[in-house]
Amino acid sequence: MYFYHNIENDFVINVEQIYARQKIIQHIKKRFGTFGYQEITTSAFEEYDLYAKMNGTVNHQEMIKTIDNTGKVLVLRPDITIPITQQIALNNGQIQKDLRYFYVSNVFRQASETKEYRESTQAGVEYFGNPSPDADAEIIALAIELLKDFNAANFKIELGHAGFFKQIVQEMKLPEEDLAQLKEYIQAKNITEINQFLNRLPVQPEVVQIVSSLPFLYGNPLDVIAKAKELPLNENLKKTLANIEEIYEVLEAYGVHNHVVIDLSLINHMDYYSDMIFQGFIEKVGKPILMGGRYDTLANQFDANLPAIGFACDVDALILGIEQSELPQMNPNDAAIFFDKKSEKRGRQLAAMLRDDGYRVVTYPIETENSRVPEAQAAIKVEQERNVLSFEGNEHAFYKNEEVLSMLNEMKERK
Repeated sequence: MYFYHNIENDFVINVEQIYARQKIIQHIKKRFGTFGYQEITTSAFEEYDLYAKMNGTVNHQEMIKTIDNTGKVLVLRPDITIPITQQIALNNGQIQKDLRYFYVSNVFRQASETKEYRESTQAGVEYFGNPSPDADAEIIALAIELLKDFNAANFKIELGHAGFFKQIVQEMKLPEEDLAQLKEYIQAKNITEINQFLNRLPVQPEVVQIVSSLPFLYGNPLDVIAKAKELPLNENLKKTLANIEEIYEVLEAYGVHNHVVIDLSLINHMDYYSDMIFQGFIEKVGKPILMGGRYDTLANQFDANLPAIGFACDVDALILGIEQSELPQMNPNDAAIFFDKKSEKRGRQLAAMLRDDGYRVVTYPIETENSRVPEAQAAIKVEQERNVLSFEGNEHAFYKNEEVLSMLNEMKERK
């Protein structure tokens, strides 16, 4: 809360947004810590080759490139999972213990349509070394607890499996162009186009039955699993379905399963996901608020064997989706002190005492040419949560804070 009435409204709003944003980030870090995750960071600049050699990850046209003074091409960090995995892989060819890390960092992309630069904040976790369904469920449970912390209304976690679709299309042996088209139809759950597409291909009837069923394999986890078991699944697909079932059973033990739906048609554009994938949605935001999954093969790119799973939350989208009443509010100042030249020393000493005790204090000399005291006093008078106490013959306005008022009275008595 600011006293000056001549501050532009957008500046005041920006200050409040910055405060709310920082408090939200602090809470996110605290929540990650409650699950045993420790903070890690990566450079804002990464080598272009780190991403360029990995097809199916970050769109190369969206990367913001620059050249350093040696002529090396760099990019502003477009993704965080890849450089963190590289860091861990360089230090651990194979790990024998669990490693849990979290980050809150900015990523940078250039929109391919508008060519505009976009900087966004991601908060996420990476869990290395544990390939079990327990680890998968822990990551999902952490994402759910995070959304619960902010009272996100009617949020849902959609749980799928990257391997389910990959195993199906391997049998179909589709050209890249056809594969991209099929992915588009499945993501849109366009049943008509899927059936027409399949009718044009020499595909086995069992595969046609499974692919055409994908848009319907969405909803209540137990119902979806039961429907999927009725399909002509091969042994690999059965193992994949069993893996999802195991993860869901652990989520039941966590007591968070009511927030989960299963979507076996879920496809993630990041091809490094190898197994379980998921995404979270909240009201008022028309895109996933968080996304993640298991990427056991990503470290192979760096000559390491590191099972891993994680997720990233779009902090900016999360803030947009939180009710205004749920956003952290700025605390008002504890005291505003006015003094003339005669009482300046005593007024500033009082401010110093209060600040040393952790109080928020603003001061106003009342005899300067550019004094803002009239505006400040006008603002104070309309506040209901203040007391006015006379000190050195001048008015000193304070919030109703018993400790502050007690200190003032002690100073007056010692005078």
